[in-house]
Amino acid sequence: MSRLLLALIVTAAGTVASAQAPVPNPFGDAVRTSTSHLTVESSISRPSAAPGDRLTLTLDVTPRRTLHVYAPGTHDYQVVGLSIDTHPWLRAGPTKYPPSEKYHFEPLDETVDVYSKAFRLAREVTILDTPDAKKALAGQSSVTIAGQLEYQACDDKVCYSPTKVPVRFTVTLKR
Repeated sequence: MSRLLLALIVTAAGTVASAQAPVPNPFGDAVRTSTSHLTVESSISRPSAAPGDRLTLTLDVTPRRTLHVYAPGTHDYQVVGLSIDTHPWLRAGPTKYPPSEKYHFEPLDETVDVYSKAFRLAREVTILDTPDAKKALAGQSSVTIAGQLEYQACDDKVCYSPTKVPVRFTVTLKR
């Protein structure tokens, strides 16, 4: 890593974002959270599911003006992503990414894939219908799928420390 890039990294106080309290969306089940770098609205495709059902977790992310986060590509920066906590009753598919845009960082003469405008991440999950899953779900009327939006935000001068924003999705179980 170049000395210039190291000089540009700003150390944050911890790895979890200092976020405003989540705000329920009055137009649906989405939850909106803001950090100093971006706004994220999380939602789930439906509020209830039976074992064997697939659901889609969605994060609508809007970086603050002049900031960008890193998209998948050929670089060493932390790619924005949705991590999901593991459970014996849950299988998570890969994160689906929209097309990115190219960003040229002049001081390093480096071009990378980023998101600087609003974008959507989606991740399909399945409530498993296996003996282990049935045992883990026995007696529960709902489950919580928890995870984190992970990202590193930068502008044209500063790259901020990687950040994690907790997200939670509650699913009522149908038998």
